Amino acid sequence: MTDSRQHSPSAERNREPILAVLREALPASGRVLEIASGTGEHAICFAGALPGLDWQPSDADAQARESIAAWTAHAGLANLRAPLALDVHQPDWGVDALDAVVCINMIHVSPWSAAQALFDGAGRRLVDGGVLYLYGPYRRGGAHTAPSNEAFDQWLKSRDPEWGVRDMEAVVRSATRRGSPANGWS
Repeated sequence: MTDSRQHSPSAERNREPILAVLREALPASGRVLEIASGTGEHAICFAGALPGLDWQPSDADAQARESIAAWTAHAGLANLRAPLALDVHQPDWGVDALDAVVCINMIHVSPWSAAQALFDGAGRRLVDGGVLYLYGPYRRGGAHTAPSNEAFDQWLKSRDPEWGVRDMEAVVRSATRRGSPANGWS
């Protein structure tokens, strides 16, 4: 039997700093939907460290879901669900009444319409007081925060002109206009 678990060096590097923020930002219990879960490594880390949360990973990509399912089976965590096939542009996400939506490193590697669809969907599904948490590189006040982010932005745009490091203020404005809480960014 082949092991379908994928590995991401960046997920390994950033999981503990993200977890430290999630411990402060997320409620102690409730339902969390992770959008664009990728390899699934973040899902097992966060579900394992936050056992009061029912963690629902998802991804639009079938290979990513296969990896998430393999990591989920490997971890054997009672609060970690099987991955959902979820495209934020689609109206049915398969879940409602969420206490939090977590989205790590998606909005810069997708068109702006995906970020807007994420904000629309989260706004419809989060309970009152729910948290939308986004993690990724951002510009602040229209300027890159580091030369490496500027180079990364140029590289992203060379791969797809609709991708790129987003301006934090534009992200917050769009999320707020679309009914999502502007309460969890790093």
